[in-house]
Amino acid sequence: MKLYLTPGACSLADHIALAEARITVEPVKVDLRTRTTEHGDDFTMINPKGYVPALEFDDGSVLTENVAIIGWVSDQAPALTPPGPLGRARNIEMLAFLATEVHRPFMRSMFSPAETEKQAAREAISARLTYLAGRIEGACLFGNVFSGADALFYVMVRWARDFGYEVDGRLLDFAARVEARPAVQAALRAEGLPA
Repeated sequence: MKLYLTPGACSLADHIALAEARITVEPVKVDLRTRTTEHGDDFTMINPKGYVPALEFDDGSVLTENVAIIGWVSDQAPALTPPGPLGRARNIEMLAFLATEVHRPFMRSMFSPAETEKQAAREAISARLTYLAGRIEGACLFGNVFSGADALFYVMVRWARDFGYEVDGRLLDFAARVEARPAVQAALRAEGLPA
């Protein structure tokens, strides 16, 4: 199994979830500007969308999108699913919120040509991260159980911290707890990223 990723991109969340689930993958780095893999292959032959993440199974089938990949990983490793009868749905709910309401504005804040659009995106990110800071229940989003959604949440908090946002102390504490996890350390090392 191969995970196509770009170090520090949103694919880091999938890498973390896979490491937490103890699912062995071969990480393959992708240059998103040239859409080529570290081996010189055309990445669009793997994922025609042209962006990471992409999880290629041994049979050649490919799964894309953070919500789908982390959802699949959580199904393989139920410990990554919040407890309770709605646990799986709550994990997907949070993954969808993070992917659409936090991740997408980050893209606008970095790549929009209009300064007003960038500023509006930064304000949206700040407001949504403040909301999420209030959702931390214990060590993680769903109590003291690290979920698949926490992997993506960590990446969003990491981006905010590294891109100079004013970050709520609860989020910084969350990021520190996540970064202390052995599986997270392994994923960061594999991608050549500092904790």
